[in-house]
Amino acid sequence: MRFAFLSAFPPFRGGIAQFSSALVQELRKAHAVEAFTFTRQYPGILFPGTSQYDPAAKDPVGARRVLDSIGPFSWGRTARAMAATRPDVAVLRYWMPFFAPALGTVAGRLRKRGVKVLSIVDNAVPHEPRFFDRPFTRWFLRRNDGFIALTEAVRADILALHPGARVHLLPHPLYDHFGQALPQAEARARLGLPADARVLLFFGLIRDYKGLDLLLDAFATLDPRYHLVIAGEPYGDFAPYQQRIDASPLKANIHVHARYIADAEVPAFFSAADAVVLPYKSATQSGITAIAYHFGAPLIATDTGGLKEAVHHGRTGLVVPEVSAEAIAAAVRAFFEAHDAAALRANIATLRQELSWERFATSLADFARTL
Repeated sequence: MRFAFLSAFPPFRGGIAQFSSALVQELRKAHAVEAFTFTRQYPGILFPGTSQYDPAAKDPVGARRVLDSIGPFSWGRTARAMAATRPDVAVLRYWMPFFAPALGTVAGRLRKRGVKVLSIVDNAVPHEPRFFDRPFTRWFLRRNDGFIALTEAVRADILALHPGARVHLLPHPLYDHFGQALPQAEARARLGLPADARVLLFFGLIRDYKGLDLLLDAFATLDPRYHLVIAGEPYGDFAPYQQRIDASPLKANIHVHARYIADAEVPAFFSAADAVVLPYKSATQSGITAIAYHFGAPLIATDTGGLKEAVHHGRTGLVVPEVSAEAIAAAVRAFFEAHDAAALRANIATLRQELSWERFATSLADFARTL
């Protein structure tokens, strides 16, 4: 098959770009795939982080920079450029309603040219909703022939907004581009952590819905054997979190790396951790689960959205039954006192074989043929 694939790609930062790059490379083993990306992803004034780019990242797929998210004249040009490659199917990545006007226009014009459109939808309903989100997303969804959802929660959201849509559920593959895990002692030495500590990791962009405030409140109730590593760039004001840290009786055991974490640094953080904690207040899915499992790290995640689909309770980690600091603290204690970490890691090793990019790409292509 011939695919035209529109998404963010490196050197744009983040899981969307990394995911799309890995998928295009896998698809190219059996199909012809042309990649297209943004000239401008977000206007600088709307971007909450320090930079949209990773200067160390290379684009391994040779994506053509064509789409300006806020430049309507580029939307038609993008559709024409994609159609000129004579694809059987166009694949788009959709993760927030901000992109609905641009991506929906591209999708609609491709369909008028006889190209089937398949979108991988990360979030149909945003974590931090605004009044225009649902109308924008509904408009975008109607300009597609089919969808890939990474969790049942996203599948349900798509069907609620676009009843009768053709949605294929495919679990998030494991990220494998970060390299191999490090010996735990070496990783902890790099991060200045005690070799015998109980180490928890909160990793990724720091946003309100991810519940770092709940984790900090939970951590304050633990004993001095525990250490918490916070690694990720704040999208918003970090001051409220810092106030909690300063007031914590375990302040000295909280290790903050409030910045963008380059790919080369990732192995040390995950290899040092006994468990990765996802204390989310809302979620559809999280790419952090795919990184954690790649490094064999068990998860402790709240029972919200699609997270419980990624965490097999008692097998690859623990699902916290409610979104509260008290429940998170209880789950952390139970993880260390009532569960066999070696058995959890062995189960994760088995799961890794199931969540391969090859399996994801093959299933996506099989679904695309049915459109």
